[in-house]
Amino acid sequence: MSSPDTAAVRRISSGGPYEDVIAYSRAVQLPNGLVLVSGCTAADAGGPYDQSVAAFGVAFKALAQAGLGPEDVVRTRMYLTHARDVDEVGRAHKELFDAVRPAATMLIVSGFVDPSMVVEVEVEAYKAVPA
Repeated sequence: MSSPDTAAVRRISSGGPYEDVIAYSRAVQLPNGLVLVSGCTAADAGGPYDQSVAAFGVAFKALAQAGLGPEDVVRTRMYLTHARDVDEVGRAHKELFDAVRPAATMLIVSGFVDPSMVVEVEVEAYKAVPA
């Protein structure tokens, strides 16, 4: 059952293989200007730095579909499988967000669906809706 508020929510798909299997959207755009981007990965991108840059690139594509860009990011979450990768993931984050400085969280987790993944990122962005 859909309420009037949820009818205004826009769901953005990237066509990823798990979207239909798990029933999720790459991003959800709320009427108030907030965009929530689901966890993004890049298993085939190489090491932790490259996977981070590529995963944030997936998130940026979803934001672009919602009319937002990296400069609108207000929060990031980075999930890593190894503490040894903190510096490389942090370097990628700094390069992408040094001028933006979003609220950020970095967590060490036990693993991901695909064992070749070492990093997963989430992004939240906001752009005020014109009155």
